[in-house]
Amino acid sequence: MSQPSPSPISRPKKPPGAGNIKLRGFDFHPQVFLISVSLIILFVSLTLLFRQPAETAFGTVQTFITTTMGWFMILAATLYLGVVVLVALSKFGKVRLGGPEARPDFPTSAWLAMLMSAGMGIGLMFWSVAEPIEHFQNPPSPMGIVEPNTAAAAKQAMGLTFFHWTFHAWGIYTLVGLALAFFAYNRGLPLTMRSVFYPLLGDRIYGPIGNAVDILAIAATLFGLATSLGLGVQQVNAGLEFLFTVPVSVGIQVALIAIITGFATASVMSGLDAGVRRLSELNMILAGILMVFVLLVGPTLFILHSFVEDIGYYLSILPTMSFWTQAFEGATWQREWTLFYWGWWISWSPYVGIFIARVSRGRTIREFVLGVLLLPSLLTFLWMSVMGGTALNMELGDFPGLITAAVSDNLATALFVMLQQLPLASLTSLVAIILVVVFFVTSSDSGSLVIDNLAAGGKVHTPTTQRVFWAVAEGVVAGALLLGGGLQALQTAAIATGLPFAIVLLIMCFSLYKGLSQEMALAAATAKPLASSAAKPDQSQS
Repeated sequence: MSQPSPSPISRPKKPPGAGNIKLRGFDFHPQVFLISVSLIILFVSLTLLFRQPAETAFGTVQTFITTTMGWFMILAATLYLGVVVLVALSKFGKVRLGGPEARPDFPTSAWLAMLMSAGMGIGLMFWSVAEPIEHFQNPPSPMGIVEPNTAAAAKQAMGLTFFHWTFHAWGIYTLVGLALAFFAYNRGLPLTMRSVFYPLLGDRIYGPIGNAVDILAIAATLFGLATSLGLGVQQVNAGLEFLFTVPVSVGIQVALIAIITGFATASVMSGLDAGVRRLSELNMILAGILMVFVLLVGPTLFILHSFVEDIGYYLSILPTMSFWTQAFEGATWQREWTLFYWGWWISWSPYVGIFIARVSRGRTIREFVLGVLLLPSLLTFLWMSVMGGTALNMELGDFPGLITAAVSDNLATALFVMLQQLPLASLTSLVAIILVVVFFVTSSDSGSLVIDNLAAGGKVHTPTTQRVFWAVAEGVVAGALLLGGGLQALQTAAIATGLPFAIVLLIMCFSLYKGLSQEMALAAATAKPLASSAAKPDQSQS
């Protein structure tokens, strides 16, 4: 992976990793690493020692945040999306990440595969059937009263699922990834969250404020990942029960976390190109095979019709949903769904943003935004239409009540119950389990690389021992959350870390605008083009 090269506008006084401590296979920023580790140890210890009080506390915290700050989270997520769209359409869209002569480190196909696998792979497996069915049997009322278990409820269910998983989610990732890539590759700053505030803080990013930003980013990343890993093992456990009658229990799920974390550790030791890239490409192939199979043996025409119609419906409700806070309904649906997702995506944004930045050098800002915002969203539309559409067709047709009953009993079983009604159910369920496991591994190993980046002061190349440490820490936190409150604990962790980071992202919007304005001023002063047409994708591996 290429190191950032500084821009003439500002040459940082400290290179990545300056002031690090090197000790017994570790190379870390002392304040960021030690404080982060201490907070993690404290959290895990208290959760395991006081499991029942911890479960109660998780519920109280989730209710407080969603009740008092829900309006802010809704408004902030919509603002992030608006900012990245405006940046791409503006004169800033011509700026090339890394300078006019920079070339992409990865071909476009590998780039897109890594975006999807890192972004929300486990979540797509867990919620692609469960969420549409939940909204189908318990519809909210943003567009008026809808009767449950009807065709109208099915259409609204798909529109709401699209709302949670596409443009708003990827808008958050695009914002963070773009800011990180710009300040790293165009300004030569360390690839850490503190660097995006250089236009506002200058060299003070290397002091306590910058340390606090990176510590918060580590906490948000760790808990966002733990949420995904916890959901993933719940689904693996449900699949194993379906195929091999393995009982569903928290103990089994913690054991699965330990086993799969071992796989992730091996992948981490292989590095970004050999590990994450190849697993990401394998995942995309397996997911594509499973999706095409369901499309062909399932209700093909219904899926294709609903794919087109549901996108249109989603676009029609997008303006309303982007600002809907349930102010007049007094209901709790949004607290349990939209606010959880926005907190989850925001808490994931340091991880996904840094990872996207690491693999996106050499692309123009317009290309970056189009790639990160539109293409993953389009693939998500298709995946949700195939999986969720098939399940809804079963509910409206030959199997009324079957999947809704499964979802009511255990959300994690929804995908397997749907697959059971199609040919080769055992084989496709096994493929689904493998997909969740590999998504788990790619999320864990790429997340470990990102957290390690933050804890090492922006250094890209760090000792393997240190990356392994963070992979194990992710598994430990996920296990502690499952033991301390299950799904509610996972959701609370995402929301609680997402809220303070939402404020950081708002400041980031202004800092990014200021940095891009300086870049344009420099280009005008030197009459130097912002992007070179000669910069073509490099097909060689970095």
